[in-house]
Amino acid sequence: MVMFFFLVVALAVVVAAVTLAVVGGGESAPLPEVAPERLQDPLPADRPVGRADVEDLRFPLAPRGYRMADVDDALGRLAAELAERDARIADLESALAGARAAAADAHHAPRDRGEGPEEER
Repeated sequence: MVMFFFLVVALAVVVAAVTLAVVGGGESAPLPEVAPERLQDPLPADRPVGRADVEDLRFPLAPRGYRMADVDDALGRLAAELAERDARIADLESALAGARAAAADAHHAPRDRGEGPEEER
């Protein structure tokens, strides 16, 4: 009996709260549109992207996951920087290989002055 009385009172409180919320809800106009959430801390434009920048990158949620434009911008920026770094690494490796080849050629080339190890005495 006590449990039944408690349930009736709880039901009455819930019905009263819903009624007050619906009737006293203020304006009858729909809620205004909210501006879409934008990426708070995009990748830095004034310096190269570092590991910490990528680790700190967080995309705001959208109705179906993430905003595609934000993700596309970030991935495009990362792809461009990776391509630039790959090209720089290839240039440096090529220069290093050329320097090593030149050093090897200079080491194995005959001396121009005719001086050899036997003629130094």
